[in-house]
Amino acid sequence: MKLIMKTEFDNLRLNNAHSVDADKNGDKQVVKIFCGEQLIAKMIKQKKSIRYFATDGYQYFLTDQ
Repeated sequence: MKLIMKTEFDNLRLNNAHSVDADKNGDKQVVKIFCGEQLIAKMIKQKKSIRYFATDGYQYFLTDQ
């Protein structure tokens, strides 16, 4: 997985064809985006740090909104 921009993550998250799973444990929050059974992106928020990651080839799942 590699770092991506927030706008790309939001584009993946807002796509109706993708499902979103959120998990929070203490100070750490993880949001995962799936296309079918395949994990395509995730956001990790820990205290004040937020990082967005996506798999190689995530551009295929991006949509224009």
